[in-house]
Amino acid sequence: MSKATKRKHVTREVLDEFVLPEEHQQIVQVVAPRGNNLHEVKMPSGDKFLASMPTKFRKNVWIKRGDFVIVDPIEEGDKVKGEIIVILFPKQIKFIQKEGFWPEEFLKGDKESEDSNIIQIADKLEKATLKQKGNNEYSDSDSEEDDNDDDLFINTNRPPVMYYSSEESSSEEEEENEEASSPRTDEDDESSVDH
Repeated sequence: MSKATKRKHVTREVLDEFVLPEEHQQIVQVVAPRGNNLHEVKMPSGDKFLASMPTKFRKNVWIKRGDFVIVDPIEEGDKVKGEIIVILFPKQIKFIQKEGFWPEEFLKGDKESEDSNIIQIADKLEKATLKQKGNNEYSDSDSEEDDNDDDLFINTNRPPVMYYSSEESSSEEEEENEEASSPRTDEDDESSVDH
């Protein structure tokens, strides 16, 4: 089987199959990648351990922090205590929740983050509507936050750019532009020839 065909089948399997965890399997959340196809995962109880990514997923499917996976436990492992069997995507997570197999500990975290996101969106909408109405209470505080550049990242790999502006140079440029735009007369030409 070619690499492209293998990738196609693995991707289709990961995205389209809706699998429920068996009795010995667990749903865990990926905490961090640890390198060498190992990932630190967290169980619903809060315990953390390493899980390995099988070769069929390597270089075909990527997982990141916060993703959920189904793990098959490895009993003889000291550090690596599980192998990733299924990588769960949002549609599969909803299916597992409907079937009632989703751990309640992970549901609590999802609801809290959704509630905080809803509150943040509502605050932003409220500020935007008040700005449109002309209420300066929010616009003044926002402009102060926008003017403060202390938290911006400074790239030390590039030389700093300095912009200088002076009113003298702009007035001199205006005078030169006026002279260039004024029509020349024969008297101007004669005076320039004499010199």
